[in-house]
Amino acid sequence: QLELVESGGGLVQPGESLRLSCQASGGILSYYTVGWFRQAPGKEREGVAFIARNGAVQNYADSVKGRFTVSRDNGRNIVYLQMNNLKPEDTAVYSCAADRLTTIAQMGDSHYNIWGQGTQVTVSS
Repeated sequence: QLELVESGGGLVQPGESLRLSCQASGGILSYYTVGWFRQAPGKEREGVAFIARNGAVQNYADSVKGRFTVSRDNGRNIVYLQMNNLKPEDTAVYSCAADRLTTIAQMGDSHYNIWGQGTQVTVSS
């Protein structure tokens, strides 16, 4: 069974950058579409970035388009989320998720059945 572990979260100031990692184990990540989601206190979980199995195509929420970049290294079983020009409204717990059947067009969390535990990102001056 595939397992996912996120890392790379932290506290940064507005305008700074962070790179999150989603390390997979127990399976072959290239079989899975991977999405990054975030959930802020009191808000619903939001899908922010998605990457196809071979990494050739990505999809982004409008709120992060142009600032976030998702990439993957299937040889290392890892997916990254590069977050630039961070804003206070990006503060949330970020989680990666994977599914063999979904596509990057499916941005809702109900389309993903394997989840990591999440990593906190806080953007504050």
